[in-house]
Amino acid sequence: MKETDIIIIGAGAAGLMAAYGAAASGSRVTVLEKMPRPGRKIMITGKGRCNFTNVKEWNEFQAHIHPKANFLRPSFYNLTPTKLIDTFTEYGLESVVERGDRAFPVSHKSMDVVDVLVRMASSAGAKIICGCSVTGVINDNGAGDGFIVNCSDGSSWRCRKLIVTTGGLSYPKTGSTGDGYPWAEAFGHSLTPRFPSLTALTPKNYRYTEWISLKNIQMSSIIDGNEAQSEFGDIDFTDGGIEGPVGFKLSRKCVKALQNGSKVAVVIDLKPAVEPEDLEKRIQSLWDEICKDRRSEGKPYKTRFGVLLGKLLPMEVIPMFMANYPELDHKRLGRALKNWKLDIVGNVGYERCVITAGGVNLEEVNPKTLESKKRSGLYLAGEILDLDADTGGYNLHIAFATGYLCGQSAAKALDI
Repeated sequence: MKETDIIIIGAGAAGLMAAYGAAASGSRVTVLEKMPRPGRKIMITGKGRCNFTNVKEWNEFQAHIHPKANFLRPSFYNLTPTKLIDTFTEYGLESVVERGDRAFPVSHKSMDVVDVLVRMASSAGAKIICGCSVTGVINDNGAGDGFIVNCSDGSSWRCRKLIVTTGGLSYPKTGSTGDGYPWAEAFGHSLTPRFPSLTALTPKNYRYTEWISLKNIQMSSIIDGNEAQSEFGDIDFTDGGIEGPVGFKLSRKCVKALQNGSKVAVVIDLKPAVEPEDLEKRIQSLWDEICKDRRSEGKPYKTRFGVLLGKLLPMEVIPMFMANYPELDHKRLGRALKNWKLDIVGNVGYERCVITAGGVNLEEVNPKTLESKKRSGLYLAGEILDLDADTGGYNLHIAFATGYLCGQSAAKALDI
């Protein structure tokens, strides 16, 4: 039986930051990670560029947190985005802040974020063991309030405090397979329903594989006939469906509604900066020009209409747009451009979603320490909690901030 003060299960963003926070006090800290290397999910964050935080102040930051932003408040103020950036700088990672207050490593390489986290945890004294899969966690009845952690290689660990940072269910190939949920339940915790968030929404009869980007559009989600959310920005049509910043923002409510059996649709305004009447006038003017053009002489209506579409839409998106409006003409085009409706029937699921919504019930965790209210000495951080956020660096900051507070709290509790 091996012994240590604190065991952290999971060497992702939350786990590595927890290790840094706990080991800095001088505690014996051991991190158990089942994957061959730490930080596997961090490696794919932001398409490999790793948008690791967002530098907004709390009043703006909290608007992007779901479902209960106030739960995050103590963690946020304990490790603000500015403090995180300063800490990374201290350990050799320079950063840059880009559009939308998003912070990235200067190199735009996610590996550099993983490296600095490992460097921080290791230099503080934490021991990181990879390739060690935890099979079970039980009470250490022979040592009062401690825990025994069993691993697949037959080894066992005894610890006084346990931090679970195993993540959720998103991108299971990185090791996020929901291992921590049954352990939390075994210690008395309840789980709120989990579902994919920041994921591609799949329209009905969607068969497209080409990547198409649309900028500066307005997209609204319609749930059971009522507008639920509306966002301005960019979207991407991919092999999975509608993604991009705006698609991801709307996905949380849409996926949850689909799971509840609601009817879901999105309406895209392709010309949000133009009033309907002005757009109608613009279309008529373009149509008149096309019809007067000598090159249009003798051409069928469909051909001339195709030229009109090419003046108003990117060529790549026209087939998809027209699939919804096979009988569309130039007189009704303006309305269609302002109200492109797509029925949503699914999503790409956990295989490609950015984050897992739902998880350990926040009412059962102390937000000031992140210690379980069900089992003393047990701490939870990161994606395993029922706490998620919009795209833009918020989710990684949740992981860093909750992990750091967990580590510090567990270390302080050793002396009590």
